[in-house]
Amino acid sequence: MPEPTGARSVAALPKAHLHLHFTGSLRITSLRELATKHGVRLPEALLAQWPPKLSARDERGWFRFQRLYDAARACVKDESDLRRLVREAAEDDVAEGSRWLEIQVDPTSYAAGLGGITPALEIVLDEARSASAELPIGVGVIVAASRLKHPMDARALARLAARYAGDQPGDVVGFGLSNDERRGVTTDFAHAFAIARRAGLAAMPHSGELLGPDAVNETLASLRPTRLGHGVRSVESRSVLNRVVDSGIALEVCPGSNVALGVYRSSDEVPLRTLVDAGATIALGADDPLLFGNRLADQYRSAREDHEFTDQELAGLARSSIDASLAPADVRKAAYADIDAWLASAPGDQLQRDVHDA
Repeated sequence: MPEPTGARSVAALPKAHLHLHFTGSLRITSLRELATKHGVRLPEALLAQWPPKLSARDERGWFRFQRLYDAARACVKDESDLRRLVREAAEDDVAEGSRWLEIQVDPTSYAAGLGGITPALEIVLDEARSASAELPIGVGVIVAASRLKHPMDARALARLAARYAGDQPGDVVGFGLSNDERRGVTTDFAHAFAIARRAGLAAMPHSGELLGPDAVNETLASLRPTRLGHGVRSVESRSVLNRVVDSGIALEVCPGSNVALGVYRSSDEVPLRTLVDAGATIALGADDPLLFGNRLADQYRSAREDHEFTDQELAGLARSSIDASLAPADVRKAAYADIDAWLASAPGDQLQRDVHDA
């Protein structure tokens, strides 16, 4: 989606990116190179047909999405692959104006070839630290359990996350719960989140995308989230939406994901305006650019084009993403100032930050 002529660049708007999955962040070109490297045969939907046509309205649709994700994940095998993924995710976010990235990873997915979940996570954290030192962005890590696995596995991951908890780039800053929210029992994961909470980690489970407000209510009651991954369907119940807003729980809204997975038929149906008007704290996210074919800046372009957000309102979304982030105080202060500068600048005056600009 191109920028309108004479408009301020949304890619130059300083922002935070709080909803990005590890394998899902891969560049399609990098995935194909890794597949060649490891002799993995990719589905046609990740080759000539990319980006794939997806829908998760039913089990068959979700199975297809998960099959493609698993195929991509099978190409991320060794230490250099993990480091490349983290570095490229940071570089891509820099190019789109992001000052702080929280990337979400389940280390069990990469543990087999690396000696276990601990070394797998340590590689990710080390590269996040290096990227943050060498690029104009900070990278925090969210350790995420899967709803498809046993709650005891989630507890093990929560204990691992607690060992590396911190509030600086290269630290584990939060604990999440991902995958198909129609699977598993939300309350069964409460113990894992309690472990993470005692370590000072923020809680950011997925909820309210594939399921509606009842699922959001259950998540709020049992997991006590700091943020909700998605949460868009809380608009279907005014009382649930009020509860989210009154509790100060931020929503990681991913319009591209919502449309690609069939939650809404088109971008203009995503209830972004409704959420903002209700007073919700919103952080736009790209979720899985590898499979959805759109990145962080595209979500801001959609707000402008599909929901008629003014530049003042786009700046408000960017501030909201910083508000919802776990970025250190100095990163937040600088980002707020630069958002003001973006808004004060004349359209066309913004310069893209180079990824080598430290």
